[in-house]
Amino acid sequence: MSGLQAPDWEREGVDWPNRAHSRFIEAAGLRWHVQDAGQGPVCLLVHGTGASTHSFRDLLPRLVPYFRVIAPDLPGHGFTSRPRDDDQLSLRGMADGLTQLLAVLGVSPSLAVGHSAGAAILCRACLDGAMHPSEIISLNGALLPLSGFKHPAITPFIRSIVSSDWVSRFFARRLESPREVARMLAATGSTLDATGMELYGRLSRSPSHAGAALTMMAVWDVRPLERELSTLTVPLTLVVGARDRMILPGEAARVQRLLPSASVVQLPDLGHLAHEERPDFIADLIVGHARSRGVLIPS
Repeated sequence: MSGLQAPDWEREGVDWPNRAHSRFIEAAGLRWHVQDAGQGPVCLLVHGTGASTHSFRDLLPRLVPYFRVIAPDLPGHGFTSRPRDDDQLSLRGMADGLTQLLAVLGVSPSLAVGHSAGAAILCRACLDGAMHPSEIISLNGALLPLSGFKHPAITPFIRSIVSSDWVSRFFARRLESPREVARMLAATGSTLDATGMELYGRLSRSPSHAGAALTMMAVWDVRPLERELSTLTVPLTLVVGARDRMILPGEAARVQRLLPSASVVQLPDLGHLAHEERPDFIADLIVGHARSRGVLIPS
């Protein structure tokens, strides 16, 4: 259990993107920050490790004319509180927490969109029978063990160090430098505008947020997901940025070998944060897929 506090909504969140649609919900023993906007079929947006609802700052408004859009901060990320048990930051823990949140909200997603680790969380929830969307759209999804990664990725001893408050504070202090934030984001293969850079920097300077991201990586294990992916019955679309340096584009072929029904959409000029670089293109893709699945009436 970390003693670090989440970012202050009235300080770090005073000008948060889409703040007018934010509210706080108690579920799974946590206080969740959730953005909930629009009417119609529910489109769920789930961000990846180290991000928050800000990742969808320009995508959400483009989807609101068509959907009720729900975008939460994952446990320990952004303005959602940190779990008492680090296992709640694992893949299954995240999936369970998310489904409990949706139950409290009383919604069932018609369409589920996940970025990076968020896509794995959605697949896990669907495999567990806790969610039944018409389709999962994976935006540069982290669905398989990373090449060269040994799982469990970190020994219990190293995990205890990574999860400690002093390591979280160390990383947060290091990311006080705009140069370090720029270097971190450059590793994604994406080019963000000044607003995106500032928001990632703001979050990364929070030891609580940084610590949750580190602990999430320490307890993350997608081997069970890899073994079960062939049994996924929810249609899966893999949106792949050709410039992604975090989840290499070739990973989509590995997923297709396990799940031949999965379709692939290639984005030739975009990186890991494609939905932030070209929210217009991603919004059109989501709306188009919703229409093809009968979630929206074709225009």
